[in-house]
Amino acid sequence: MSVLKDKVAVVVGGGTGIGAGIARGFAEAGCRVVIAGRRIETLQTFADSVASPHPIAVRSADVADRESVDSLFAWVAETIGPVDIVCNAAGINIATRSMAQMQPEQWDQVLAINATGGYNVMNAVLPAMRARRDGLIINISSIAGKRAIQLGGIAYCASKFAMTAMGTAASNEVRDEGVRITNVYPGEVNTPLLDKRPNPVSQEHRDSILQPEDFGALMVSIASLPPRAHVPEIVLKPTTQEWF
Repeated sequence: MSVLKDKVAVVVGGGTGIGAGIARGFAEAGCRVVIAGRRIETLQTFADSVASPHPIAVRSADVADRESVDSLFAWVAETIGPVDIVCNAAGINIATRSMAQMQPEQWDQVLAINATGGYNVMNAVLPAMRARRDGLIINISSIAGKRAIQLGGIAYCASKFAMTAMGTAASNEVRDEGVRITNVYPGEVNTPLLDKRPNPVSQEHRDSILQPEDFGALMVSIASLPPRAHVPEIVLKPTTQEWF
C-alpha cells in the first residue's frame, strides 16, 4: 500500500507539462489530487485522462492573483481536507528573451507568474502546514534558476532565481516545524513552453529530452520519504544535456 494513499496533493499548473506529469504520478499513487490553473477546459481534459483510485479534481486559479490563490486553498481545505503536498508548477516564458528585445510589461508578466505566483502559493499553504507541523512543498524552478543561461532569457532566469532563493530561505525557516520544501531544477523538458522558443524545436529534439511523466515517479519518491528525510534540491536533466 502506498504511503501516499489518501494524502491531499494540490498541483498548481497541473493541466499540462511537468505539473501534469506530477499530478498523474500522485494520483496513481493514491493521493487525492487537485489540479489548478487558468484554463479549466485544459485541466478537465487532463483529469479525465487519468485512471486513479480518486478522480482528479479541478479548480480554476491564477497564481498571479493572490485572492484567487487564497480562494483555491480555502476551497481545498473545506471540501477535500488539509493539504499534505503542494507542487508549484505554474510558469511561463516569452519568445523575446534578451534585454534588447523584451518589453518592460513582459518582464512584469513573467515575474508575476513565476516568482510572485510561487510566493502566493507558499503564503497560502504554509500557515496551516506549520500549525500541523507537517507538509511538503515542491517548487518547480529550472536549471535557469541555478545558472543564468541565454536559452532561458533574462526574465525567466531572474524569476527562477527568485523561486530558488525563496524556496531555500523558507525551507531553512521552517526546518524545525515539520515542513519540507524541495526545489526542483529541470533541464530541457518536452512541454508547451518549447513553443515559446525563439527558434522552432524539432520533433526529434522533443523526443530526445525529458518527458513530463519522468517527474511523476521522482516526486512520488520524494513525497514518500519519512518526515525526518528532506531533499532540499534536485536537478533532473536529459542524459544528453550538458551540465555546466
